[in-house]
Amino acid sequence: MGVLIRDEAVDNLFKRLREDRPKKLISVGDAISGRLHTAGLKPDLTIIDNKIARVKIKPILAPAKKVYRVKNPPGTLTEESFKAVSEAMKNEESTKIIVDGEEDLITLLAVKEAPLDSIVLYGQPGEGVVLVRVTEEKRREIMRILSEMERRER
Repeated sequence: MGVLIRDEAVDNLFKRLREDRPKKLISVGDAISGRLHTAGLKPDLTIIDNKIARVKIKPILAPAKKVYRVKNPPGTLTEESFKAVSEAMKNEESTKIIVDGEEDLITLLAVKEAPLDSIVLYGQPGEGVVLVRVTEEKRREIMRILSEMERRER
């Protein structure tokens, strides 16, 4: 969905994020969220499922002022996930969504709901981190994907 930043270049990405703070910084996934918090970068929204590569892990240290808990089975997007992401984007304080199920597809909702000029980061296992800059064009692309998913569910 965005630009792949290889593992060896992630520290440079973090440096750039510190210098050029996006409107909102959103992390999706436990590995990237943990790396951001360890590096001292506090995402405005952290979306995790307490798993890495579908293996249960000890919850990462990702403090937040507001926490939502949602159910979102693998391969789906639930109504409560839609609502939580929408509400989280309205918060001015740090927010975390803890997913019972799988958070991967919630990345689509994060890009759809984030303010323009925000950045959404998610992990690409064995490769690095994908950076998605939220633009009108990217939102249109996400809307097409969500529309197609909805059509297939019917």
